[in-house]
Amino acid sequence: MKKKVLAAVLASAMVVSLAACAAPAAAPAASGGGEAAAPAASGEAEAEAPASELTDGKFAETRSITVEVYDRGNDGGSDPENNDYTRWIQQQMLEKHNVEVKFQKVPRWTEVDDINNLLAAGTAPDVCVTYSYPTVQTYADMGGVIDLAPYLEQYKDELPNLWNWLGETNLYWDKDPETGNVWAVEAKLANMNRILTFIRQDWLDTLGLEAPTTKEEFHDVLVAFKDNADTLLGADADKMVPYSVSYDVGWRAGTLIESFLDPEMTDKEYYINGFDDRKLTQNGTKEAVRLLNQWYNEGLMWNDFAIYSSGDTTEDDMMKAGYVGAFSHNWDYPFRNGEDSINANLKRLVGPEAGYVAIDPFEDKNGTHTKWLAGPVDRKVFFPSTNDEPLASLLYLDFISEPETIEYLQIGEAGVTHEDVEDGAVSIIAATGDAIQNSGMNIDYTITCNGLHLTTDEKTAKSLAYTYAGIDPAVVQAADAIAKTDTRIGVNVQTGNIEAEAGVGDVLSSKRDQIYDLAVSASVADFDSVWDSGMSDYLSSGGQAIMDERAAAWEKVYGDAEMLP
Repeated sequence: MKKKVLAAVLASAMVVSLAACAAPAAAPAASGGGEAAAPAASGEAEAEAPASELTDGKFAETRSITVEVYDRGNDGGSDPENNDYTRWIQQQMLEKHNVEVKFQKVPRWTEVDDINNLLAAGTAPDVCVTYSYPTVQTYADMGGVIDLAPYLEQYKDELPNLWNWLGETNLYWDKDPETGNVWAVEAKLANMNRILTFIRQDWLDTLGLEAPTTKEEFHDVLVAFKDNADTLLGADADKMVPYSVSYDVGWRAGTLIESFLDPEMTDKEYYINGFDDRKLTQNGTKEAVRLLNQWYNEGLMWNDFAIYSSGDTTEDDMMKAGYVGAFSHNWDYPFRNGEDSINANLKRLVGPEAGYVAIDPFEDKNGTHTKWLAGPVDRKVFFPSTNDEPLASLLYLDFISEPETIEYLQIGEAGVTHEDVEDGAVSIIAATGDAIQNSGMNIDYTITCNGLHLTTDEKTAKSLAYTYAGIDPAVVQAADAIAKTDTRIGVNVQTGNIEAEAGVGDVLSSKRDQIYDLAVSASVADFDSVWDSGMSDYLSSGGQAIMDERAAAWEKVYGDAEMLP
């Protein structure tokens, strides 16, 4: 009954919220209405919080929860709801806590839309995961999310692994400084590496070129790839793509964009302009995109990059077939997926010398290669108000945060998914059937951890380069070293809820991607007008209101401070 009533309330509220998205001027009114409902939901959650019924960590009667898991649609992958890892988790949770766990898959590439729909319908899993905090905040404002703050304190002694792993930093990263609400806890990045640029080492060798270390050198190498397409690709010369970033320009070209930002930018400026994690509104981004636009018009980039959206395999297929000279992506992208990795495919199709290596060619104004990191935070884990088992759900997060649990889920069983190598390290081997991991290091199940995190730091450090089946460890080590060069880690700015951000995240993200795509592919003569027109629309659709409110919130909390300790 509770779920049906809440679903009706949320469905009605979503109509208001969506209307607010279409008409930005109405957003404050919609947000204000949501604020009135949120305290009641929070109070209800506190009142219903059950006293601990645990004996040696177990419930006397079996409890049942559902947990979200991403469905990545991997060809040949395992069933995300039913495989070796889900069955192991289910068995362990029953034995340790007498909690029955069911998994509910959500498509990875449309996760925000799908979670929105599930929340509105009152059918969301008890344990939800998303990369979009605005989604969490929107439903929290409508009373659709449980305030975790009282539960984290009340059951702290029952959650030693969760507290040890995430600590106050990640558990309270999103804590509202005025109300104390905690609508979500932040998963921890065990490895904060982000974006790198990769290049075909065998192509460099064929043409007698050195790995580029500056933007100018990188440009010259791309020109050389294009001009020597016949030598590099023979009959497939017309398929040559010197450089690829795909439709998600803001993410994929992240290090190039960051090279145009001021390395000494204040925390205040970065925060005010930083609602969008693709850095659309940061000072310097336009000039970075102008450079991409020039490269595009010189025929140095994938001509059709904007056509193929998330989840499409066209770009990966081009890389695996050997047509792409360089690309920017997640720091370990060409090494992922075992025998189906990009580098493994290249070696089979082209030859043992073929493959991508990491480079660091985008210098900033100081001649360094500043890489801006958001902090040790990753996915947001939250409980919808339809969750009738908050303690059982927290015990799940505690179990999933246990070092031995993380290690097993990441490396699996010896002889099946890993083998022991020298000095106590482990090496990942290609798995088959239900032992296949659909995500790197099984992050879809280690939802409080992203990145290799074995039971000891020494074992983790020794094993990192061996966690990519079939990949030369030296290539991984080199990429890891570059990703950790000249990093600037973001600070946690706690100014509380920014009302202007509620309900507009999806709309602004769509507009952002369109601005990037159209600006990169515009003619050189039209670049300024395309960029300026898109930005005007973005700002008037809520972007400017967010920045204005962020500026006021910063000054309210931090006064005249420009930097945080």
